[in-house]
Amino acid sequence: MDNHDKQILDIIQSHFPIASRPYEEVGKQVGLSESEVLERIRDLKKSGLIRRMGANFTSQALGWQSTLCAASVPEDKLDQYVAEVNKHDGVTHNYLRENEFNVWFALIAPDMDAVETILASITKATGIKILNLPASKLYKIKVDFKMDK
Repeated sequence: MDNHDKQILDIIQSHFPIASRPYEEVGKQVGLSESEVLERIRDLKKSGLIRRMGANFTSQALGWQSTLCAASVPEDKLDQYVAEVNKHDGVTHNYLRENEFNVWFALIAPDMDAVETILASITKATGIKILNLPASKLYKIKVDFKMDK
């Protein structure tokens, strides 16, 4: 990564331009053309440095329900279980942990009925019960990785 890549990453983490040509705007800020910025972002994605790009919304502000889920999944069923969980659009995170509850995932849906329907379908497909832990209080931590300092 060179200095331009680091500057681009700093901008797109939390200050992505809301514009008809956002990459052109990023380019103006770092002294590159729109096509150069796009090429660099493609390369950073291809290398795995950028995992995903997209907006983050506060689900509660949109009227949606979020929950943290945990499951005890036998080692020989992990791949099948994770694949089933990840089929659902509302799954935002999915982690493997060294614990009795070894698979943890976050889920958002329009309401708690939808959450429960999704969890029931995962349990039906896998035979594995899910611990549903809806938040009683939201704690949001903003994390930026300063690249250009």
